[in-house]
Amino acid sequence: MSAEEKKFSVSNDVTPVHHDTKGIETTRRADNVLLAKLGYRSEFKREFSLIETVAFSFSIMGVVASVTSTFSFPLSAGGHVGLVWGWLIPCPFVLCVAASLAEMTSAMPTSAGLYYFSAKLATPKYAPLASWITGWANVTGQVALVCSIDYTCAQMITTAVAVGSNGDVVLGSGPTYGILVAILVFHGVVCSAATRILARLNLVYVVINVGTTISAIILLFVCSRDRGQRVSAKDAFTLFENNTGWADNGWAFLLSFTSVMWTLTGYDSAAHVSEEVTGAARAAPIAILVAVGGTQLLGWLVYIAASFATASVPDLLTTTLPLSLGQLFLDVIGKHGMLALWSCIIVVQFATGAAQGVDASRVVFAFARDNALPGSRWWKQINPYTQTPVNAVWLVMFCAALCGLLGFSSAALLSLAGASVIGLYTSYATPIFLRITSGRDKLVPGSFTLGRWFVPIGAIAVAWVAFINVLLMFPTVLPTTASNMNYSVVIIMSVFIYASLSWVISARKWFKGPIRNLSDDSSLDEKDIYVG
Repeated sequence: MSAEEKKFSVSNDVTPVHHDTKGIETTRRADNVLLAKLGYRSEFKREFSLIETVAFSFSIMGVVASVTSTFSFPLSAGGHVGLVWGWLIPCPFVLCVAASLAEMTSAMPTSAGLYYFSAKLATPKYAPLASWITGWANVTGQVALVCSIDYTCAQMITTAVAVGSNGDVVLGSGPTYGILVAILVFHGVVCSAATRILARLNLVYVVINVGTTISAIILLFVCSRDRGQRVSAKDAFTLFENNTGWADNGWAFLLSFTSVMWTLTGYDSAAHVSEEVTGAARAAPIAILVAVGGTQLLGWLVYIAASFATASVPDLLTTTLPLSLGQLFLDVIGKHGMLALWSCIIVVQFATGAAQGVDASRVVFAFARDNALPGSRWWKQINPYTQTPVNAVWLVMFCAALCGLLGFSSAALLSLAGASVIGLYTSYATPIFLRITSGRDKLVPGSFTLGRWFVPIGAIAVAWVAFINVLLMFPTVLPTTASNMNYSVVIIMSVFIYASLSWVISARKWFKGPIRNLSDDSSLDEKDIYVG
């Protein structure tokens, strides 16, 4: 092959590549050409297939483990109504957010993801600022989500210890934090592995996830009937109990949305690993939509089963166990059955944390690749052996450990969950808002497009995020004390103040948004854009 034949024509326009030819290598080559059009050289090996990408996105939401972690929020906010309808009502709004992100990911499949979308869809004058805001919001949400997932995994372990010892061993905040740090270290090792290993692991994760979820649903339905604890269908769907301390029942019910919003986060992961995906322009949007839709359905079924099995809301809320759903399983299926199922849920949560660690590290890597983080030259390095951003992985784990210090407050999970949701959904809403305003004519659709519906769907998504961000800053119980205060606003505002000051003082002078790491030459050699 001549030198001229080995060259590709590369423009600055965002143009979709259609994978019409057969063969994995041909598809990967086309993926790298598209990535070059977006301005980046391929630095990862494309080992994720379509099914593995779906499994990865689904694993991050870890439905049964996420429901277990946040079960007390809707239970306290609305009782049976909070469990069933507090999950279902937000689902169509979240699906609007997911569909909007899927469209942009299909057109621009890069690890930079959301902040890249913002830069390309904003007006030239405000593109750097839009990218800066989106990037910092996403990094904040990603790190907080890693911490909140692993913190609840630690709580699950302490719950198992308490049940296994018949309450004789109760681990407090200190041991729980120690377990959190141990989990983060373990995840650091797992997330540093080569892409091929990570892709295969997610197939195992998704089988355990779905299998455990279905088992939990069946056990709650069957065993609650056998033990005479099942409530009537009327009570399961309509019995309302407000245990928040808020006088307004309507407002109290809205607080039940915390669980579903925390569970339905991280699905932008398909964008962040898109540089490691074969056929990314098609696989990534499919992964987003399938993962969100599947999690919504399975999560609702878990909550319906739990509602039928909940004979006494106050008894669950006053349990001495760290997680109230653990008490429900103990009541319904007994100690040995509970511990067996609980062990599987711990595995699911561990897998969820590992998947989220990979996602967060790719966000940090991409943001550092554009020199937006302090010490970017360290965090954007790719390990030559694993071909993964190992330094970025350990930065994420270290920052998550710092966030975990909130674990010494009884409102730790609420604060971490709120911070992760607010950070992530702000980073979701920013490019969506730009897409329906200044960027209406800037996006050249990929294989998945919303067509003329992108404006109303995007408007619904942005309005929903604005509403939910305000909601999640409020405490879930009254009266508010230092120990039960919602500290998510502290986390978010700390990062916002830092990002704002750094922008005003310095970043506005040098940060111009995503940086092309390819020459602006109209023709580039294959070696310039293709790895592996």
